[in-house]
Amino acid sequence: MNTKFKSGFVTIIGRPNVGKSTLINKLLGERVSIISSKPQTTRNSIRCIYTTSEYQIVFIDTPGIHKPRHMLGEYMVKTATESLKGVDVVVVMFDCSAEVGPGDMYAAQVAEKVNSPVILVLNKIDKIPKPRLEQIAASLIMHEDYFDSIIPVSASTGENLDELLKEIVKHLPEGPRYFPEDIYTDMPEKFIVSEIIREKVLELTSEEVPHGTAVEITSMKERENKDLMDIAATIYCEKESHKAIIIGKQGRMLKEIGVRSRVDIENLLHCRINLQLWVKVRRNWRDSRSALKNFGYNWE
Repeated sequence: MNTKFKSGFVTIIGRPNVGKSTLINKLLGERVSIISSKPQTTRNSIRCIYTTSEYQIVFIDTPGIHKPRHMLGEYMVKTATESLKGVDVVVVMFDCSAEVGPGDMYAAQVAEKVNSPVILVLNKIDKIPKPRLEQIAASLIMHEDYFDSIIPVSASTGENLDELLKEIVKHLPEGPRYFPEDIYTDMPEKFIVSEIIREKVLELTSEEVPHGTAVEITSMKERENKDLMDIAATIYCEKESHKAIIIGKQGRMLKEIGVRSRVDIENLLHCRINLQLWVKVRRNWRDSRSALKNFGYNWE
């Protein structure tokens, strides 16, 4: 029997650190969205494409919905809510290993205002006993008007992701392939490279520093007749003390950021990388409209 091809756009929303980017990366088998244990890691909406012979899903990974404390935070929340416009399915994600709180329910209320099917995903089921999961699911029945279905998953282990995909595809319209089948994101390489470097800063530095960092790729150039690309990048932070932490004693921290970044960038670009990193202070850039635009956080 001939099934017609289905395609559509699916936005994933939720409060910070519930596992949205982990889910995307697990489904795609690629490190498209950066991951960190620290909240508010994702800052832009990132389109990630999952294609099979029967359907194509364009997932939109969004910043966590939170109470903003600066212009960057306002941009992130605005980006997340605007990504809901015109999509075919909305996935709201809760972290069921933590208490369901006001931030979760606010995300659900935002999704409920959209005229699209809404799937609630209870993530991190590998971290709680089954009776606890059943208890959480039962407590959410009172909010069943918000959701078309509830799917428990583990984004990190992949458990039940096939069920989630089936539920999403059920709601997709018949449509074309929007992207070639070997494409997994429409984000420019420069953006992904800058995000990989920022991910390593998040991994290696202390709690306060990462939220005040941005990465700008100043040049990316392939060397002629060589399987080698030269990349120059600047890591911006807001304080001299943060700069000292990122550079580290005798430059050790910056060197380690570079080593870890290079591995992932080489895997992404499939060539050898010569990566040069600099660190500069730009005070209060998170509250500067011109700085935000310069770093790719465009308001229009």
